[in-house]
Amino acid sequence: MSTASYTVTGMTCQHCVAAVTEEVSDLPGVTDVQVDLASGGLTVTSDAPVDDDDVRAAVEEAGYELAGR
Repeated sequence: MSTASYTVTGMTCQHCVAAVTEEVSDLPGVTDVQVDLASGGLTVTSDAPVDDDDVRAAVEEAGYELAGR
């Protein structure tokens, strides 16, 4: 089990949270995604470490930016 935390910018509402959650959840091996709208926090839990570039691509697909880990 692996957990990684990131910061997402550009989210303003629960729809934003849902979009990021949906895209990141689709990554192979991801078992849980937690998004905190207030802080922009994104926590990804997976069977094995997920590549940061894959997380970035999923967040960008949702329409937001990954500000860092």
